[in-house]
Amino acid sequence: MDPIKSAAAALDEKKRRLLALLMKEKGIDPLRAPILAMPRDGRAFPSSFAQERLWIVDRLDPGNTAYNLQSVLRVLGPLRTEVMAEAFTEVVRRHETLRTTFAVGVGGRPVQVIHPPAPFPLPLVDLSGLPADLRPAEARRLAVAAGGRPFDLARGPVLRALVLRLEAAEHVLLFTVHHIASDGWSNGVLIGEVASLYDAFAHGRPSPLPELPVQYADWAAWQRQVLEGEILERELAWWRERLAGSDVLELPTDRPRPAVLGPGGSMEALEVPAEVATGLKELGRAGGATLFMVTLAAFQALLARWSGQTDFNVGTPVAGRDRTEVEGLIGFFVNTLVIRADLSGDLTFRELLVRTRTVALGSLAHQQVPFEKLVEELSPERSLSHTPLFQVLFALQNAPGSTRTISGLTFLPFEATPETASFELTLSLMDVGGRLAGTLEYKTDLFERTTILRLLSGLRELLAGAAARPDTCLSELPLLTAAERTQLLDEWGRGSEVPRATQLLHAAIQARAAERPEAVAVRQGDE
Repeated sequence: MDPIKSAAAALDEKKRRLLALLMKEKGIDPLRAPILAMPRDGRAFPSSFAQERLWIVDRLDPGNTAYNLQSVLRVLGPLRTEVMAEAFTEVVRRHETLRTTFAVGVGGRPVQVIHPPAPFPLPLVDLSGLPADLRPAEARRLAVAAGGRPFDLARGPVLRALVLRLEAAEHVLLFTVHHIASDGWSNGVLIGEVASLYDAFAHGRPSPLPELPVQYADWAAWQRQVLEGEILERELAWWRERLAGSDVLELPTDRPRPAVLGPGGSMEALEVPAEVATGLKELGRAGGATLFMVTLAAFQALLARWSGQTDFNVGTPVAGRDRTEVEGLIGFFVNTLVIRADLSGDLTFRELLVRTRTVALGSLAHQQVPFEKLVEELSPERSLSHTPLFQVLFALQNAPGSTRTISGLTFLPFEATPETASFELTLSLMDVGGRLAGTLEYKTDLFERTTILRLLSGLRELLAGAAARPDTCLSELPLLTAAERTQLLDEWGRGSEVPRATQLLHAAIQARAAERPEAVAVRQGDE
C-alpha cells in the first residue's frame, strides 16, 4: 500500500476510535454514531453480517437461486436501449455494491472487493418476429429463465439486466440482482434512479443525481464496529429471553418433508375487499395498533388453526434504514425480526391483537441486532429441512411505485411467477387503494397449489370474521366459505347410511375358522 494512503487509513481508524470513546464518555448511544466514509485505497472491506450469512449459504449450496431478486417492467413507448444502458452504467458507478464481489478474508470470513466502474451490458432480445399472441408468454418464459440463473459471488457481476422487444413501442425491461447486494427498498431506488437518468440522458442533460455521501461498504464497517461488546450483549440478552424455548412451526404438508428443502417455489394472489380492509384498520385504531399488527395477528391465528400449535415464530422484514445517510443507498440493509406468537388460552381476536402489538413493539425496539447474529447466538438446531428460528415470513408493504412516465415512456408492472421460494410460506400484503392485495409464496417441495388456495380462502374468511366480530374466540372465527360449509355439512356430512353390523368381528373370525379350518389365516412374505 502507498505510504501516504496507509497513513491516511490509520488516521481515519484513529478518528473512529476517538469518536467512539467520546460518545461513551458523553453517554451518547453508539448506535447513533455517524457513518463515516472510509478511504478508497484498493483494500477489501468487511462484509455486513447479512452479507456474511448469504455468502455462507452460497458456499454451502453453490448455484442456489433462492436469493435472486428480480424486477420486471413493461415499457410502453419508443425505448432507446443505448440510453437505458447508459443509465444503468451510471447507477452501477454510483453504487459500489453493484460492482462488488466477495473473497475469503482473515479468519475465513468474506470481504467485499469493490471493482472500478465499467460500461454495463444491456442485451436486447427481439421477440417482434413471433406471432403477437405468443410474445407475452415467451417474454414471461425468458424472464423466469433470467431470474433463475445463478450468480457467481466471487467473480460477479451481482446485477444483470435484459430488454425484450415485443414491438417497436413495447418492451419488457428486467433486471436480476443477488440479495447480497440489494433488497426490496434498494430495487425501488434502482428503478427510480434509472428512470431519472434515462430522462436526463435522453435529452442530452447530465445526471441530476447528487453524489452519495457514503457507500454500503462504509455502513458495513460501521455496523461491525458498533455492534460489539456491551451494546451487542445488551441487545442479545433481550432476544435470548424473548425466544427461549420457542418451537418449530410444523404445518401439515402435502408431501413428506425432504432431508434438504430445495429452492423450488411458486405463488398465488390474494385480494381482500375494501370493506374488510376498512374494518381491520378501524379495529387497529381502536386498539392503538397498526394495520401490520392486525394482519400479522390474523396470519398467526390462521397458522395456529392449521398447525394446532399456540407457540411459534413468524419472521418479518424491516427496512433497516433508520439513518438518513443510507436512505438513498442500494444494498442489503433489510433485517429480519423474529416475532413470537403466543395464542395460549381461549383468546378472542381483540385479545390476540393486544398480545401481538406488545410483542411487535418490543421486537422493533431491538431491531438493530442482525438476524445473522441472533442465529449465531441462539444456536438453534441446524437442519437443511427447516430454516433457523422461523419457517414462515409475513410482510406488509407500501404500494409499489413501479408505474411512472418519463420521456414518452410508461413503466408498468409485468407479472412473472417466480420458480423459487426462500421460506415455506411468505405472505406479502399491500394496502392498495383502500383494499388489501398480495401474494402467498410457497415451497413446492411441501405444498400443492390446491392447499395454498384453500389456505388463502381461509385467510380471507378469517380476516372478514375478525373485522366484523373481533370479540369472537379464535376457535370460532370462520375458515370456510358458506359454499364450503354447505358441502362439508350437508353433502359430505350425511353420506350414505352404513348398515349396522349383525355380528362382532371376533365372532365372525371364529365362524369362518370353523367353516374352513384348513384355510390360511395370515400370510407374511413366503410364510
